[in-house]
This record gives sequence, C-alpha cells and structure tokens, in this order.
Amino acid sequence: MRRAVLDFRTILLRGFAIPILALTVGVGGAIAQSGTLRAQEQPKQPSGQPGQPNPTDAARESQRRSDEFSEAAQAINGPAGNPECVWVGRRVVVLMWRDDIDTAFRHLELYDRFGCPAGHVQATFRCLVRFGPIDPKAPDSLSGRVHACWVNPAAQPQPAAAQAPAPAAPNGTPAPAAPAEQK
Repeated sequence: MRRAVLDFRTILLRGFAIPILALTVGVGGAIAQSGTLRAQEQPKQPSGQPGQPNPTDAARESQRRSDEFSEAAQAINGPAGNPECVWVGRRVVVLMWRDDIDTAFRHLELYDRFGCPAGHVQATFRCLVRFGPIDPKAPDSLSGRVHACWVNPAAQPQPAAAQAPAPAAPNGTPAPAAPAEQK
C-alpha cells in the first residue's frame, strides 16, 4: 500500500514538474527580452531639456548649411560648387581623413555619378593634410576645416609665430643678456 502511494506521488510530481519547468524558462526569456521596467516608466523630457533637439537650433543648423552651400557656389565656378557635389565631396574627404577608405570609395562613386570633378576632392584632401592634425575633442573643427579647404583648396596654413630661443651658453644655460652700452 505504501508503495502505491509513493508511485502515485512520483507520477503526480513528474506530471507537474515538466510544465512548470517549461513555464519558468519561457517567462524568464520573456522578461530578459523586455528590458528593465524602470527604463519603460521614465517620463518624456520636455523639448527644452538637453539631449532633445530644439526647433530653433534645427532652424539655425539648416540656415548654416544653406549658407555654406551658397558660399561654395559663389566661390567655386563649375560643378564642384553644386550643392550635391559639395555635400558628397566633403563627406568623401572626411571619410578619407578618418581612414574609412572603403566607405569613401563608395561615396566617391556617387560623387562621380553626379558629374562632379574628382580633382577637387584630391585638392581638398591635400589642403586638409597640409593643415596638419585636427583636435578630435572639438566636434566642428574637422567639418569647418574641410569646408574651408573645399571652398579654397589652395589655402596655406598660417605659419606659427616662431620665437627664436635665447642662444645657449656652452654649458647649456641661457646666455646672459648683452649689457646696455654706456656713454
């Protein structure tokens, strides 16, 4: 009799264990995919907060871009001054500067398809390299320099005001200043 009761319990537990195990695994996977609940409950930030685009900033950015395109069209005669050539060409130069050559070549094919002169990209990149390193912490320094080189590829970097160091004495210390002449 005792054996029959144990067999009944074993069969009953096995009957419930498998569906409970399957349910536990399924619920665990669903919770893992849904992410954290706190992230879903965060209220939306008003548009004046940082991280949200401000309509006036977007308008200023749009105006700045159109001004850059019109500046390039006025400064460059020919197809290199067309807005599509300016936009794609500057992207090619930026990608080349960042060593993303594969993407730069794909953009260059698009640049050629618009009928834009490939020599202008080469001259702009040469100008950019002549200016030397760019501060990676300043976000607009690369795009500003690329635009300046696009508008005027013959631009030369301004030489730094090199101050001549004081002549050194033979022992490595700076030489004393020459005494003023006395009369």
